[in-house]
Amino acid sequence: MEKKESNPTAKKATKRGRPRKKAEGLGDTIEQITTATGIKAAVDWFSEATGIDCGCEARKEKLNKMFRYRKPNCMTKEEYEFFADYRKRRSATLTVKDQEILLVMYNRIFNTREQPSSCGSCWKERINHIDAVFNTYEGE
Repeated sequence: MEKKESNPTAKKATKRGRPRKKAEGLGDTIEQITTATGIKAAVDWFSEATGIDCGCEARKEKLNKMFRYRKPNCMTKEEYEFFADYRKRRSATLTVKDQEILLVMYNRIFNTREQPSSCGSCWKERINHIDAVFNTYEGE
């Protein structure tokens, strides 16, 4: 049950060929926009000229913590085994016991506080998200 190699801080190439760090949250996204528009360069120049710290880095970190993009946690061995079994026996009916276990898994893996629901499309979406995490492991 090894996880496939992936680098969460992998850098993507921009149109000009420079690598760009993948945004971890809103702060990184704002930094990318201000860099692309030239605002960051102007603020940096002003900060250097006046000796006044703009506070951009602290603000970026605070926004990243407050509005972090979803980064799922790894499945536990028990969750992996349950979901592997669930996938084999999956049918049109989702039992109450399956819902309880899947909801606990979903909330832990995705750091959410979802509540029980009888909404079929909600469950389909949750299961698809868990399935995406499950598929990152080798040796299914």
